[in-house]
Amino acid sequence: MKYSLLAASFLALTVTALPHASQASTMSRACLQSDRASASKSVCSCIQKVANQSLTRTDQRMAATFFKDPHKAQEIRQSSSNNHNDFWTRYREFGSIVVASCGHLS
Repeated sequence: MKYSLLAASFLALTVTALPHASQASTMSRACLQSDRASASKSVCSCIQKVANQSLTRTDQRMAATFFKDPHKAQEIRQSSSNNHNDFWTRYREFGSIVVASCGHLS
């Protein structure tokens, strides 16, 4: 009985800690919808996995817009906003990890 209750509690915690499916695939969807020749399911899935580990959901939503509007990345990078500067630091780190983790897939 104790084991069942513990297992049920663990399952409930695990399920609530998982991101909602729509939130978990923000980057992957943007990647797949882009017009880039290297945007394959495996590459976009890898990018999403790295994003889930290194970017917040808010960061992912902002970064996903770069697939459709690359100039927006330049605007964010050159912004004097502290929030944009902090985001850009995280985004650069994310990019480095993507190259190291997913570069072999393209």
